[in-house]
Amino acid sequence: MTAKIKPAKGTPYARILGVGGYRPVRVVPNEEILKHIDSSDEWIRSRSGIATRHWAGPDETVAAMSIEAAGKAIADAGITPEQVGGVIVSTVSHFKQTPAIATEIAHKIGAGKPAAFDISAGCAGFGYGLTLAKGMVTDGSAEYVLVIGVERLSDLTDLEDRSTAFLFGDGAGAVVVGPSKEPAIGPTVWGSEGDKADTIKQTIAWDAYREETEVRFPALTQEGQAVFRWAVFEMAKVAQQALDEAGVSPEDLDVFIPHQANMRIIDSMVKTLKLPDTVTVARDVETTGNTSAASIPLAMERLLATGAAKSGDTALVIGFGAGLVYAATVVTLP
Repeated sequence: MTAKIKPAKGTPYARILGVGGYRPVRVVPNEEILKHIDSSDEWIRSRSGIATRHWAGPDETVAAMSIEAAGKAIADAGITPEQVGGVIVSTVSHFKQTPAIATEIAHKIGAGKPAAFDISAGCAGFGYGLTLAKGMVTDGSAEYVLVIGVERLSDLTDLEDRSTAFLFGDGAGAVVVGPSKEPAIGPTVWGSEGDKADTIKQTIAWDAYREETEVRFPALTQEGQAVFRWAVFEMAKVAQQALDEAGVSPEDLDVFIPHQANMRIIDSMVKTLKLPDTVTVARDVETTGNTSAASIPLAMERLLATGAAKSGDTALVIGFGAGLVYAATVVTLP
């Protein structure tokens, strides 16, 4: 006799209910970066749009920053930590393969015994986590899911690498995903192009051979021009596909929140997508730098906090980076 499996007891739809962010106290201007590389403030700004970034101190660990952002997101969502049934953390800068940092975060925020796990999807990690959280809510395995993007990329920055030293920042962004009475997180367009995996990677700068010092910690490297061309030409197509899948036109959009990698990439995508001037575009990269998985929720939190965007706005979000991987979807802002 074949047993019948009961259908899932989820909700038809899910949405982002709250958002929170944490930026480290220390602000690092371009002038500090220029102590280590032969460049100029004008060159950094023209190439990336970055003026400052935040770098974490000893006490601002991946877990500590995540807990701060998570607490704000939970409060913003109007729920209690005990109601969180899932914790998903996207990061490439938690340097223990096991256990997942998500379990420590879940415990320290007082979430009880939720499902908790880490994912490694680079700068697309928030989109991946958001999609998984949506599935958990609609499937019924959790009523509320906490999605965190967090990075301490200063730990992976080679300060003498002229092509990357100025790019990266630290921080944590979090959202709570829960049930909705109407569609509020669209279909996700996601994927990977593993043949381009070497364009962004972690390697080791063998300082010891040059100065007879200890080997420097593994650092991030990238082929800047190759990544730029891929992001500008291919990711605009992915963003357009996400709009099409959601049944939303550029004229229907209120907000565009791309991964905060580079101001030139952002401006090029806006032009290619032909977004009208009425669309608010996140440009948090200027003062936060590239925070990988944290960049989209941090930018979202700032837009809402400053009034540049408002609750109920329709936003296109897209993340892309190491892998190369990408994820784009249309959401209703909390």
